[in-house]
Amino acid sequence: MLFIWFWLVAVMITAYVVLDGFDLGAGVLHLLIAKTDAERRTVIRTVGPVWDGNEVWLLAGGGTLFFAFPLLYASGFSGFYLPLTIVLWLLILRGLGIELRMHLDSPVWSGFFDGCFGLSSILLTVFYGAALGNVIRGVPLQKDGYFFLPLWTNWRVGPEPGVLDWYTVIAGVVALVALTLHGAHYVSLKTSGDLNVRARRLAGTLWPVLVLLTFVSLWATLSIRPELLDNYRQYPFLFIVPVAVAASLAAMFGFRRKDNDKGAFLASSTYLVFMLVGAAAAVYPNLLTSTTDPALNITVQNAASGRYALSMGLIVWSFGMILALGYFVFVYRMFRGKVAVSGGKGYAE
Repeated sequence: MLFIWFWLVAVMITAYVVLDGFDLGAGVLHLLIAKTDAERRTVIRTVGPVWDGNEVWLLAGGGTLFFAFPLLYASGFSGFYLPLTIVLWLLILRGLGIELRMHLDSPVWSGFFDGCFGLSSILLTVFYGAALGNVIRGVPLQKDGYFFLPLWTNWRVGPEPGVLDWYTVIAGVVALVALTLHGAHYVSLKTSGDLNVRARRLAGTLWPVLVLLTFVSLWATLSIRPELLDNYRQYPFLFIVPVAVAASLAAMFGFRRKDNDKGAFLASSTYLVFMLVGAAAAVYPNLLTSTTDPALNITVQNAASGRYALSMGLIVWSFGMILALGYFVFVYRMFRGKVAVSGGKGYAE
């Protein structure tokens, strides 16, 4: 049962990264590839009908984490209080940038909300990557299961790290490049004309950067936590994960060369899925690792709710997921197809 809930949480977080990831990527690149107000509106309209629905996976993942592993939820929200507050404000700014931009016909306010959308998207991708880096690196857990992390200390990985150090910054940069590339694939899939060409060109530029950063992040991870290979040595079938990551990178390149936007987008989605699956497989059964004493690690065993609650919760969760999946199929089918460049205000002109 604990194994099932661990992977349910992992699946929901992965779904959020893949789905909201292209929204974030579109936000990062919309000021780079859109040259006119109409083109900026068009980029926003590619994500406008779905971005808030995609964020449901973040809320659902957080709710599932609270239900299944309350100790991790309490510890994480205590120790990451400052970065989580920053993330909350960035999510609010991104929502304002998307929604209010379409309702105010003023060049000054349009530019302001474009800046909110772009800057908040950049910082969110970096903070999400740094958050994953903190989970992989570990935090200074105390005997009561709590900890405190300043935003940064001396930028070194050690027993008393900060939220940001050289390793988590690498993780943040990987996330920034990967999600921007993912967003470029999505924008090229949803647009035509000059926007499509610029999105494809940007994706081609970012691809070798992502390949390099993927190998750098692997080296950095194994240099600070070599024990993360233990599960892979114990279960050799897990080595299919790095093979799938490499194959998805190759597929991105191949589909991009053929101007196959859908194939490139699916390949970048696959890359994100297997990068996160690989991280989850490496840390299991740990949910949060202590940098001071391995005996203090928060694991699926010591963080889980009662067995009866988990059994009943699985039934409720299944019904909720059926409704959520039905909603997503409906929304994505309704807004399928290309988005035309237009000077109008709405999402669905």
